[in-house]
Amino acid sequence: MFNAILLTEDDGKTRASLTALDDDALPEGDVTVRVEYSTLNYKDGLAITGRAPVVRRFPMVPGIDLAGSVTESSHPDWLPGNKVVLNGWGVGERHWGGLAQTARLSGDWLVALPEHMSTRQAMAIGTAGYTAMLCVLALQDHGIAPADGEILVTGASGGVGSVAVAVLAKLGYRVVASTGRVGESDYLESLGAEAIIDRAELSAPGKPLGKERWAGVVDSVGSHTLANACAATRYRGAVAACGLAQGMDFPASVAPFILRGVTLYGIDSVLAPLELRRKAWQRLATDLEPALLETMTTEIGLQQAIGAAEDILAGKVRGRLVVDVNR
Repeated sequence: MFNAILLTEDDGKTRASLTALDDDALPEGDVTVRVEYSTLNYKDGLAITGRAPVVRRFPMVPGIDLAGSVTESSHPDWLPGNKVVLNGWGVGERHWGGLAQTARLSGDWLVALPEHMSTRQAMAIGTAGYTAMLCVLALQDHGIAPADGEILVTGASGGVGSVAVAVLAKLGYRVVASTGRVGESDYLESLGAEAIIDRAELSAPGKPLGKERWAGVVDSVGSHTLANACAATRYRGAVAACGLAQGMDFPASVAPFILRGVTLYGIDSVLAPLELRRKAWQRLATDLEPALLETMTTEIGLQQAIGAAEDILAGKVRGRLVVDVNR
């Protein structure tokens, strides 16, 4: 028996409950993991509340992240006792996910927990932090160096934004953090942001081209914010887009791309290849200060995750929510 958050559908509405399940109920997979920690992401909030059609089949255990120890394996890469991390691959959407004490998965989806990183720290990072690192890698692969100018991070108080700010600052970049919660200025400055701007400066309809300012951008917001960020990106700069907190639309023009040579990188964390995942996690182990990670982390129990789903959608959550699935 194990405890899990179970999502069911009743008359078109999603119902979430903490439920005790038999191991026989687990889906197919060649690796069984004793989950130690999971986390709550924006997508998990959508799944638990039913605000968007994230869940593709019911019943479903949500949770796109997990970290724990292998207990059973018929996969050649994994042995009982191995510490592993999982992000994405449709887990929590099409396949039972991490908001449970036990998970059965494909071993092809797993990444070894980096040395000297705990399972709790891995979930304090979670998909949000892993996605932030994918964005940083895209900007660095583009050739953007700290001396090239300011890096804008939108949605900076959230999970992706917080990790992006901390990592970029440690790497020597001058980070400008955009947030709708100006009361979080001290928090963002503690992570390394050198300047804070109100999201209102970016969230309204803007011009096709603005004054060149950003050498690079990490955007988790989308819509007008992403369009305005592109419009103010400097010649041959780059924008890494990974989220849609403001909306899925992109009300922009081609001007930044054909007149300034701006590059827009789409960052997909769900199906990213294993080699890139391993690189991102190894970089997180070295480029993110554990002490800063702790300051952006709040821990909750499994039962609390249901109520916290509403908070994360309402933008009330600072940084990262770690879920101890065993309390």
